[in-house]
Amino acid sequence: MRPSYRLFLCFLLWGSTELCNPQPVWYDESQRLMPSEPPAVMVECREAQLVVTVSKDLFGTGKLIRPADLTLGPDNCEPLVSMDTDTVVRFEVGLHTCGNSVQVTDDALVYSTFLLHNPRPAGNLSILRTNRAEVPIECRYPRQGNVSSRAILPTWLPFRTTMFSEEKLVFSLRLMEENWNSEKTTPTFQLGDRAYLQAHVHTGSHVPLRLFVDHCVATLTPNWNTFPYHSIVDFHGCLVDGLTDASSAFKAPRPRPETLQFTVDVFQFANDSRNTIYITCHLKVTSVDQVPDQLNKACSFSKSSNRWSPVEGPADVCRCCNKGSCGNPGHKRRQSRLERQPAPRSRRHVTGDLSVTEEADVTVGPLIFLGKTRDHGVEGSAASPRSVMLGLGLATVVSLTLATTILGLAGRYRAASHPVCPVSASQ
Repeated sequence: MRPSYRLFLCFLLWGSTELCNPQPVWYDESQRLMPSEPPAVMVECREAQLVVTVSKDLFGTGKLIRPADLTLGPDNCEPLVSMDTDTVVRFEVGLHTCGNSVQVTDDALVYSTFLLHNPRPAGNLSILRTNRAEVPIECRYPRQGNVSSRAILPTWLPFRTTMFSEEKLVFSLRLMEENWNSEKTTPTFQLGDRAYLQAHVHTGSHVPLRLFVDHCVATLTPNWNTFPYHSIVDFHGCLVDGLTDASSAFKAPRPRPETLQFTVDVFQFANDSRNTIYITCHLKVTSVDQVPDQLNKACSFSKSSNRWSPVEGPADVCRCCNKGSCGNPGHKRRQSRLERQPAPRSRRHVTGDLSVTEEADVTVGPLIFLGKTRDHGVEGSAASPRSVMLGLGLATVVSLTLATTILGLAGRYRAASHPVCPVSASQ
């Protein structure tokens, strides 16, 4: 009788048995009760692989997405082949594939990418019933720590191995907040905004180095060798984007020799409806003791003074920016952008008699550059014809009323000033 009495209480208090058989719960860090429903996107960070599992009910509406509408990373990697009866879509990719970007912090290696849901019309239909969505994905791996309690052997390293590890550099290009103190979390901009970019090289145990942005180009795809394109930095460090109606410039002074910061005014490509922009920069380093020259410089154009100025070094290193051809006498001119072959995230180690230069191509994106939302000025101009017609109508009515009043008063005045005299009988 005791179970029946308990069931009767449940019906009496709540009207159903749902609260008598609650779902499993788990506690988060704030000790709040949460339902144990699986997330729509699950990420597994393995030693050399990234595994992403996506529920076909991605939006929780009961409408299942198609696996063909899902891609991973800037290189649009496709998911594994799944059966129609499966409820999830899986990706298994290497950490260094699919265009994944890597960043080095003081205590971790951070691999970043994104999951893109880009729905396309099915069959002959021209409508969509699901939204486009982009989910950022990140895997962090600690840089320090011993995974074994045993002694690490060998306890010494050859001199050649030590030199190789010290000369290995890691380049990065990040989108920053306006105060330069933290990385920007949302890549969306409006026309009229300004993007804050920070180029950096992690030197590790390397000798002190100075970083330069040799050239930068903006494109609509991660492949920087496509059309249309817009040159932001060219001629070995001339920020040419500031020559026109933009205020783009390098930040001076530098925060550190291995870091270079610059701003770019937001723009859109004409006659193209796409609003995703990728910025690819060719970064290189020189010894911190080397004096900047025409091949290694950071120059901004000032409209107020109508001249180029360097972040550091002698002022004459920027004179070649006006000519569009920079290089030392006797130095072979570098290939133009169209002559260079695409080599994203490539690295070239050049050893000269006096300096050691390491170079790499790094891409940031996609950045979403949107047009300005319609302001009140546009709405006012659209409504102005109706206002003008209404004003003209009111003015016409007032004019006619005023004219009628004036004519009436004039008639009375004329009658009062010319009285009619009676005619006598004798006449």
